[in-house]
Amino acid sequence: MTEEIIIAGFGGQGVLSMGKILAYSGVMENKEVSWMPSYGPEMRGGTANVIVIISDERISSPIVNYFDTAIILNQQSMDKFEKTVKPGGVLIYDPNGITRHPERRDINIYTIEAADEASKVGLSKVFNMVVLGGFLKLKPIVQPEYVHKGLEKSLPRRHHALIPENEKAIQKGKEIIKAMHLLN
Repeated sequence: MTEEIIIAGFGGQGVLSMGKILAYSGVMENKEVSWMPSYGPEMRGGTANVIVIISDERISSPIVNYFDTAIILNQQSMDKFEKTVKPGGVLIYDPNGITRHPERRDINIYTIEAADEASKVGLSKVFNMVVLGGFLKLKPIVQPEYVHKGLEKSLPRRHHALIPENEKAIQKGKEIIKAMHLLN
């Protein structure tokens, strides 16, 4: 099993953190992992993306051009990365702020209204964990106990009290992800 993922959006949406938690979860589960972030000079509001590869086998290169899964959190990322999903792959997106929805018909497309859900509970900081939960429902490439360990490893100790909220957000993401277009 090898899963090549691109997570893309604006800085401040937790794109890099989501990738880091996913990567740490894979490491904790003894998988081969690559985490390669890319972001503009702006901290918040600039574009950010991260390539995460999790595999049972040695990873030959951290650089890939086509992905099994794309997680898209803004229009710029949709425009740039929709075409990079491998045929038969998965595209997950939050429709908040998306003006042109995905048009491909050779991939599986899902929406997750994570921004709305996070604002409902008053925790905009767990937006990325809602998205991560939706992804993990579709592709359970790491087990829940390792996601917990990944959260412990990636969050500073002073934020460990927030781990239960993050885990609730992950569970909520598993509940609210919706299929928009599925291949037969």
